[in-house]
Formats: sequence, structure tokens, C-alpha cells
Amino acid sequence: MTDQTPTPLTTSEAAPPARRPRPKVMTLTPRAAERVRAIMASKGPDIAGLKIGVKKGGCAGMEYTMTWADKIEKFDEVVEQDGARVIVDPQAVLYLLGTEMDYKTEKLSSTFVFNNPNQSGACGCGESVNLTPARQD
Repeated sequence: MTDQTPTPLTTSEAAPPARRPRPKVMTLTPRAAERVRAIMASKGPDIAGLKIGVKKGGCAGMEYTMTWADKIEKFDEVVEQDGARVIVDPQAVLYLLGTEMDYKTEKLSSTFVFNNPNQSGACGCGESVNLTPARQD
């Protein structure tokens, strides 16, 4: 007769520890989500979302980029909020981590505004910013 008692799992056989939830790269205010959703609807079903990135340029060093994407690439980060979909370019993630995207309407203009904790400066005209990558911890 053999003993049928199960042997305890060793640490290498135990379930991996639960990963902490990944923070959203960015969030949208209700106004920004409403505007992105409205523009996406007008563009038709072939649009996957609004793609956000950063590029070198301007007098402060970097500029935000926005384009319409027809597909989501393998390493893109996707933020879906209130029916709006924003796709973050993987090369921009560390520069946009923690950013809130807003939409402001003033007397003579309407624009998306990025409230970015990684921004350390901006030029006087508001067209470019100085961004520092977020720490990876």
C-alpha cells in the first residue's frame, strides 16, 4: 500500500505571484473623451483610434504628435475611456506616463491640452515642450 498524501509544492512549482496592475499611460478628461469619440465617429469604422506620440522639434526640444491610426500595432499602448480610444506610440510611453489629456475651447480656438507630470518646460508659443522620461520603477 502506497501513501496517497499529496506532496507540497516547492517554490518553483507554486503559482507565480500576482503582478501589480499596470498604470494607465494616460487618462482623458470627459471633454477630451467626448471630442475624440465624436471625431472618431465622423471618420468612420476604419479608424482604430487617435495615436499620440512625441517627436524632437520646436524651440523647447519636443512636440506632441497626433494622427489617426487605422490599426493598433503590436507594442502600442491602448487607452480606452468613455468610448474614446487613444493609442500611445511605444516610443512615447515614458514621456507620457501619468499624462492627462484635456480638450479646451476658448473664444478663438479649440485644442487638446496635455497636463504632463514629465514636462519640465515649454516654449513661449506653446508649440513645443521639454520632456523628461518617467522613471521605470
